[in-house]
Amino acid sequence: MTDKIPRQLPPPRDMGFFENLSSRIKLIGRLLVDRRVNPLLKLLPVGALAYLFIPDLAPGPIDDGVIIWLGTYLFVELCPPEIVQEHTRALNSVVDAEWREVDSSDKPKDPPDLLP
Repeated sequence: MTDKIPRQLPPPRDMGFFENLSSRIKLIGRLLVDRRVNPLLKLLPVGALAYLFIPDLAPGPIDDGVIIWLGTYLFVELCPPEIVQEHTRALNSVVDAEWREVDSSDKPKDPPDLLP
């Protein structure tokens, strides 16, 4: 039996439609420039976008949207799961920091002028 890594992504945050779309576009962009992803696989989203500029027989933008969605969806699903997880974690990571107020007595003094 081969050990297959399950395709589990971090739990989704409560994002709106446009933030989710932006995240997906960033993920696709990161996967396109990753050298570990098969170059032939990268033709899927590129070909789906090229389809926008090729005149087709079906009227309307619905078929264009379906082709682009299908091409990008298949691209992410066919990429190695560990690479997709790595990039998704990087995109969803949050910097853990604390906020504190700084009063004027805590501010560092201005450095002396070194110019003559």
